[in-house]
Amino acid sequence: MSVLVRTLLFFILGVFLVRAVLRLVGGIVQGASGGAQSARPTQPAAVKMMRDPVCGTYVVPGKALELARGRETVYFCSEKCREQYYQKS
Repeated sequence: MSVLVRTLLFFILGVFLVRAVLRLVGGIVQGASGGAQSARPTQPAAVKMMRDPVCGTYVVPGKALELARGRETVYFCSEKCREQYYQKS
Protein backbone atom coordinates (compact mmCIF):
# COMPACT_ATOMS: atom_id res chain seq x y z
CA MET A 1 0.00 0.00 0.00
CA SER A 2 1.28 3.41 -0.81
CA VAL A 3 2.38 5.76 1.95
CA LEU A 4 -0.12 8.39 0.76
CA VAL A 5 -3.10 6.00 0.98
CA ARG A 6 -2.00 4.75 4.39
CA THR A 7 -1.63 8.33 5.66
CA LEU A 8 -5.05 9.26 4.30
CA LEU A 9 -6.67 6.25 5.99
CA PHE A 10 -5.02 7.07 9.34
CA PHE A 11 -6.21 10.67 9.02
CA ILE A 12 -9.82 9.57 8.37
CA LEU A 13 -9.64 7.10 11.27
CA GLY A 14 -8.29 9.85 13.52
CA VAL A 15 -11.14 12.19 12.57
CA PHE A 16 -13.72 9.53 13.43
CA LEU A 17 -12.04 8.73 16.74
CA VAL A 18 -11.85 12.39 17.77
CA ARG A 19 -15.53 12.94 16.89
CA ALA A 20 -16.55 9.83 18.85
CA VAL A 21 -14.61 10.92 21.94
CA LEU A 22 -16.04 14.45 21.76
CA ARG A 23 -19.60 13.15 21.47
CA LEU A 24 -19.03 10.76 24.38
CA VAL A 25 -17.64 13.52 26.60
CA GLY A 26 -20.44 15.90 25.55
CA GLY A 27 -23.07 13.30 26.42
CA ILE A 28 -21.51 12.64 29.82
CA VAL A 29 -21.38 16.37 30.60
CA GLN A 30 -24.96 16.92 29.44
CA GLY A 31 -26.23 13.94 31.45
CA ALA A 32 -24.36 15.00 34.58
CA SER A 33 -25.68 18.56 34.35
CA GLY A 34 -29.30 17.48 33.78
CA GLY A 35 -29.38 18.88 30.25
CA ALA A 36 -32.47 19.50 28.13
CA GLN A 37 -32.49 16.00 26.67
CA SER A 38 -32.81 13.59 29.57
CA ALA A 39 -32.78 9.82 29.36
CA ARG A 40 -36.54 9.69 30.00
CA PRO A 41 -38.74 11.66 27.64
CA THR A 42 -41.54 13.54 29.35
CA GLN A 43 -45.00 12.23 28.67
CA PRO A 44 -47.77 14.52 27.45
CA ALA A 45 -50.55 15.37 29.86
CA ALA A 46 -53.47 12.95 29.90
CA VAL A 47 -56.69 14.05 28.21
CA LYS A 48 -60.06 12.77 29.36
CA MET A 49 -61.86 11.06 26.50
CA MET A 50 -65.58 11.67 26.04
CA ARG A 51 -68.02 9.05 24.77
CA ASP A 52 -70.18 9.69 21.72
CA PRO A 53 -73.75 9.01 22.95
CA VAL A 54 -74.88 7.65 19.57
CA CYS A 55 -72.24 5.14 18.52
CA GLY A 56 -70.20 4.83 21.72
CA THR A 57 -66.87 5.89 20.20
CA TYR A 58 -64.50 7.70 22.55
CA VAL A 59 -63.31 11.05 21.22
CA VAL A 60 -60.85 13.75 22.30
CA PRO A 61 -62.93 16.81 23.25
CA GLY A 62 -60.58 19.24 21.49
CA LYS A 63 -61.01 17.45 18.15
CA ALA A 64 -64.62 16.29 18.42
CA LEU A 65 -67.81 17.88 17.17
CA GLU A 66 -69.88 19.45 19.96
CA LEU A 67 -73.49 20.12 20.73
CA ALA A 68 -74.23 22.41 23.66
CA ARG A 69 -77.46 21.75 25.57
CA GLY A 70 -77.83 24.30 28.36
CA ARG A 71 -74.86 23.73 30.68
CA GLU A 72 -74.07 20.32 29.20
CA THR A 73 -71.82 19.79 26.18
CA VAL A 74 -72.10 16.54 24.26
CA TYR A 75 -69.23 15.36 22.02
CA PHE A 76 -69.54 13.43 18.75
CA CYS A 77 -67.18 11.57 16.43
CA SER A 78 -68.96 12.65 13.24
CA GLU A 79 -71.59 14.95 11.82
CA LYS A 80 -73.82 11.91 11.23
CA CYS A 81 -73.85 11.01 14.94
CA ARG A 82 -74.49 14.62 15.93
CA GLU A 83 -77.48 14.83 13.54
CA GLN A 84 -78.93 11.54 14.83
CA TYR A 85 -78.65 12.75 18.43
CA TYR A 86 -80.18 16.13 17.58
CA GLN A 87 -83.14 14.46 15.81
CA LYS A 88 -83.83 12.11 18.75
CA SER A 89 -83.92 14.87 21.35
